[in-house]
Amino acid sequence: MKAALVSVTNDLATDNRVRRTCDVLSGLGYEVLLVGRKLPGSLPLDRPYRTKRMRLLFNKGPLFYAEYNLRLFILLLFSRATLFFSNDLDTMLPNYLAARIRGKKLVYDTHEFYTEVPELVDRPKVRAVWLAVERRIFPKLHTVITVNGSIAAAYAERYGNNVHVVRNIPPARDLGPLPSREALGLPLGKRILLMQGAGINVQRGAEEAVLAMRELPECLLLIIGGGDAWPVLEKLVQEHGLQDRVRLLGKMPYERMMAYTRNADLGLTLDKDTNLNYRFSLPNKLFDYLHAGIPVLATDLPEVAGIVREFDCGVVLARAEPGTIARAVQELFMDRDRYRALRENATFAARKLDGGAEAAKLRSILQALG
Repeated sequence: MKAALVSVTNDLATDNRVRRTCDVLSGLGYEVLLVGRKLPGSLPLDRPYRTKRMRLLFNKGPLFYAEYNLRLFILLLFSRATLFFSNDLDTMLPNYLAARIRGKKLVYDTHEFYTEVPELVDRPKVRAVWLAVERRIFPKLHTVITVNGSIAAAYAERYGNNVHVVRNIPPARDLGPLPSREALGLPLGKRILLMQGAGINVQRGAEEAVLAMRELPECLLLIIGGGDAWPVLEKLVQEHGLQDRVRLLGKMPYERMMAYTRNADLGLTLDKDTNLNYRFSLPNKLFDYLHAGIPVLATDLPEVAGIVREFDCGVVLARAEPGTIARAVQELFMDRDRYRALRENATFAARKLDGGAEAAKLRSILQALG
């Protein structure tokens, strides 16, 4: 029987892209093992394939990456897998080495422009290490996938590889009846703004969204997920007395998160153009907003703004500044006809942006491996 080992460095709970990968592999007859790590706050898993979450001694920094990569390498060496599926640069090295040693097939899926993320751009010595790994291995890879055309073109220019594009469009999913606002503890008389994502990090506009709430007493901002900006957001809420206008909700199962999203009035995606990774980003939350039928407030980045403009399903901002955000929100909600049209266009965009078509692309790529 064909077997695939899919590896990531996260805790497996909220990564819908990887979940789709495992579903497609299972549909192609692979026995799937999904490997990640166990964190103190990790949500429980219920998957139709095997999962393994490693408990590590270190959860961040160089020692974490060293421990995780070593343990993953050993697991790959003794795995029954016929296909290794590596997600992102922080799993590439053990997958590549084990595939070479054992003569196995390897697929590399890069979810972002990894060496251009701000966490590395601002730390040149650490970035140099990851660039060295990437430069050594990337040109030798035969099957590479990424999330959008901008990143694919950048990698092709840098290394010469043919990079496949499979976007993070979620498949149509029956989310059941819509819970009422009362059931979720949400106010009936306020407009609800929402920002969601597992990577709510610095320079992604969350801080500016919180500060914009000083001018939006008629609104409630929900931020769902986690990331390194979280302590800053908590501090801003306290310092500016915004407890009645901002709620910071932690990570939650997808269905629960989408209950809030479906009850929102406007979805925010406010990444700043401070690095190539954010410039070329196409975050999952954009598609989640559209599938919930809510308009989008977005910064003017090529991939996100391109979709918003193509379907006229939201408002594009030149910059993520508190005053600019507040004015855009006020103007949008004052123009009821315009807002109603944007909601209709968001629903239309969700129908056109077909997650099933993206899954079919992935299936075709994997079938071509033989």
